[in-house]
Amino acid sequence: MTIVRAAQHDVDVIAPLFDAYRVFYEAASNLRASHNFITERLARDESVIFLARDGDHSAIGFAQLYPSFESVHMQRLWILNDLFVDPYARIGGVGAALMAVAERFARENDAAGLTLSTAVDNHAAQRLYERAGYVRDKAFLVYNRML
Repeated sequence: MTIVRAAQHDVDVIAPLFDAYRVFYEAASNLRASHNFITERLARDESVIFLARDGDHSAIGFAQLYPSFESVHMQRLWILNDLFVDPYARIGGVGAALMAVAERFARENDAAGLTLSTAVDNHAAQRLYERAGYVRDKAFLVYNRML
């Protein structure tokens, strides 16, 4: 397995994975919109995407990070917003490897840390995150207002 920071020339292989990620979270499949969304994020330098490929160079997973800030520590904070591994590749440690690369990237860029959220019923992801050292927040409640 190899993991690289994605560039525009990788959009065609990321888009189907991103679309599958969205479907996992019960959104309707829309490959064209997924392609456009990933294209825009990379073109505008609004996210960092790490792409995992297997030994045959097939795309098997990705992690997408969005920049933010941690005001108390006055440092960059990265939101590990999207993490997806092709179901056929889930037993090979791809998710853990993508998370390790994301953490290394954050450390190299002097970030305060990484933050993420997942569905309350996504127990497999929760186990992965906890094994990677993430701690469930007990001090803050998260509120959202979708528009």
